[in-house]
Amino acid sequence: MTALPPEPPPIAAPPPSAHERVLAAFERLAAAERPEAWICLRTMDEVLVDAKAVDERVRAGEDLPLAGTVLAVKDLIDLAGLPTTAGCPGFSRTPVTSATVVTRLTGAGAVVLGKTNLDQFASGLTGTRSPYGVPGSALDPAKVAGGSSSGSAVAVGLGIADLALGTDTGGSGRVPAALNAVVGLKPTIGLVPRTGVYPASPSFDCVSVFARSLTLGQRALAAMTGPDGQDPAVRAWPSDLRLAAGDRPRVAIPDTAALSALTPPARQAFHVAVASLEASGAVLEPVDLTVFFEAGELLYGSALVAERYASAGEVLAGGPEGADPTVSAIVAAAGRHPAHELAGVWGRVAGLRAAARSVLAGYEALLLPTVPDHPDIVDALADPVGVSARLGRYSTFVNVLDLAAVTVPVAPGDRSPYGVTVVTRAFEDQVGIDLAAVLTGEQAAEPYPAEGADVVVFGAHLRGQPLHDRLRGARFLGPVRTAERYRMVLLAGTVPAQPGVLPGAATLDGERWRLSPAAFGRFAAELPAPFLLGRVELEDGSTPLAVRCDPADGAEGLDRYESWRGYLRFVSTDGPRSPG
Repeated sequence: MTALPPEPPPIAAPPPSAHERVLAAFERLAAAERPEAWICLRTMDEVLVDAKAVDERVRAGEDLPLAGTVLAVKDLIDLAGLPTTAGCPGFSRTPVTSATVVTRLTGAGAVVLGKTNLDQFASGLTGTRSPYGVPGSALDPAKVAGGSSSGSAVAVGLGIADLALGTDTGGSGRVPAALNAVVGLKPTIGLVPRTGVYPASPSFDCVSVFARSLTLGQRALAAMTGPDGQDPAVRAWPSDLRLAAGDRPRVAIPDTAALSALTPPARQAFHVAVASLEASGAVLEPVDLTVFFEAGELLYGSALVAERYASAGEVLAGGPEGADPTVSAIVAAAGRHPAHELAGVWGRVAGLRAAARSVLAGYEALLLPTVPDHPDIVDALADPVGVSARLGRYSTFVNVLDLAAVTVPVAPGDRSPYGVTVVTRAFEDQVGIDLAAVLTGEQAAEPYPAEGADVVVFGAHLRGQPLHDRLRGARFLGPVRTAERYRMVLLAGTVPAQPGVLPGAATLDGERWRLSPAAFGRFAAELPAPFLLGRVELEDGSTPLAVRCDPADGAEGLDRYESWRGYLRFVSTDGPRSPG
């Protein structure tokens, strides 16, 4: 009997077009019946016109990393042709140009659905301070959505938008993420331009991203990052930043006293995250968070609030339509601090930043609960200041101390969702993203930032080998194999033992790493003779730099092992070989 041929592999369905994704978003929008999450929606026809343009760009061969993703925008951020209200009808104005972040995301293929609700003038962490309605959590509408970027997080949590823009001063990009079971990325202050973003506290504001996945959020954050020539507060990446954590990262966690504010569900969610990181090989150690909490109290409990008066004081003093009484009272009180008091507080901030650096010294990151509990809306309305302050327990100090953070959901199926936040030093955003990826189970995306130099290594610089630490915070990009143009030899007199890579006719296995500019410079300067950096051709046709060597007459050929590890396995089983 003749055997039947094997079934062909299934053909993967193409990703939905922008047109299809927009139609699906409007279907979910209608089904959700949550108008309080929005302040202004574009018509379906308007959004479909943009979607058609994206699909045409894709068909023309344009590389759009966010092609067809549906985007919601916090109504503190300008979108040309639509009002920016900051959650206050009497403040409303219509910009003629979009904020830089919106322009960059739409340039990368995102399609804007509309503007989302927020705590008025970004003042609050509950999402209840808006005349446009009170958005409830995406998983339980009786509970707060978190603020101030409430509508943005709800739009993503309900599956209406793939991405949403928020802002974050004291937790507005993290608290709503935790309470709606979505990802929230709060970058280092100054990496993302704030041109076209109405300020709350300019010294501590940043634009944040809500996303359905960590990978998508990182892709959006990368598209938003970089100088725009208009925001003078944009900061440059340092040349010596680390692009990855170590193989067994040390992570700080709050000590027992610092976790006392957690309700049992929040505590359980945090312990789940701790156990997951420990299972991945991370080493977690408790630390005292006293200096962190002191810094958090300064954001809204000191003269630092004067910046809020500078931003919205005159507007609210005029009693505009829809002014929230709690927000008006907070901002009015912020105008009573004299300049000398503000100068003194900045001195305290500097001291607390130094103290926080000391606490985090030797650690890759700090893992935190994002919120201590998940309040009901009725409780937040009854005690608007107290509930908001409680929700900010683990978030308000992050920007004051100039730290980066990423929040990911834990147990998102729970009707009272909680998230955890991975906090890192400024500019070490990617380290936090990598640790958060352990919790979400996602594969690492292109590093943030993507800048740096790639180097292929074949010998003692490989992972687990004696000279690996000379790569200094480099990011592993994966194993590689060369084209059939090289050979490997055992060099004489090197300590530790090392191979040299020369022209030949064999393929070799190695590893590709990305180093920061400064780390690359040091690595190249420290390579001793006979090693040098030169191009190698990989089997995929790329030609990165690699550790090669000058000609080595009489050196023993190692081609039959294909890799340095293959040779080392031979040595460990058959005994050492004499080099040279």
